[in-house]
Amino acid sequence: MKLNTIFIATLLAIAGTVSAETVNVKYRGPVDLKPFVCDTITRSSLVNRVCYDRREQYMIINLQGTYYHYCEIDSGTVTSMLGASSMGAIFQ
Repeated sequence: MKLNTIFIATLLAIAGTVSAETVNVKYRGPVDLKPFVCDTITRSSLVNRVCYDRREQYMIINLQGTYYHYCEIDSGTVTSMLGASSMGAIFQ
């Protein structure tokens, strides 16, 4: 019983130290990325990261170090962009 209590207390302490990532979005301000699924992009000179909240149809995209936001973006559009041979061309 005592071991379970120590284990649970340790888990709670670890969980308490984890914080959600917040990014500063141009024209919007700070946005908590907790509800988003984010992909880091290494194959594009324009697109560095794409974060998408499917429920809200809300995309945050990092273009050369600056985050921008877009509303009412369906998941098919995000999937197409992520799978495109040129993400920058799709974005443009």
